[in-house]
Amino acid sequence: MKLAEFNSAEPARAAETLRPCIDVARWVDAVAAARPFASKESLLAFASQAASPFSSAEVESAMAHHPRIGERPTAATTEASMSRSEQAGVDPADSALTEALARGNRDYEDKFGRVFLIRAAGRTAPEILRVLNERLANTPAEEDTIVAQQLREIAVLRLEGLITE
Repeated sequence: MKLAEFNSAEPARAAETLRPCIDVARWVDAVAAARPFASKESLLAFASQAASPFSSAEVESAMAHHPRIGERPTAATTEASMSRSEQAGVDPADSALTEALARGNRDYEDKFGRVFLIRAAGRTAPEILRVLNERLANTPAEEDTIVAQQLREIAVLRLEGLITE
């Protein structure tokens, strides 16, 4: 969607455009209400600022929409399509890496009670696995901070891909 179209869209349409970036009502409402934006850069800067900080409840809600790394969603939604694209660096044909990611995901979920979340776009599968293993050493409080940051990065990156000048 072009920035001018986003700026002039009805509020419900603007919210519908934003929601696949991250389904956090406060963020969606804040970004939609701040329109019009003079540039894509100002939109992204505002979106990033509005996402900081996400509350624990917002993080928990947003996490419900994220698949495990290495598991590509099959739904025909915008969010699922974005997730598939973001995980393009994870080759499901590499069975050793896929199994290592699955094992890491299980260990992470056992320790933290939620799926492992990382901004996968632009990262290779070995890098994702390395970060996953490093983060297993974190405390829950450290992970809460990291997960919120990763959600912010994902939201802004997705928005950047949706809006053109």
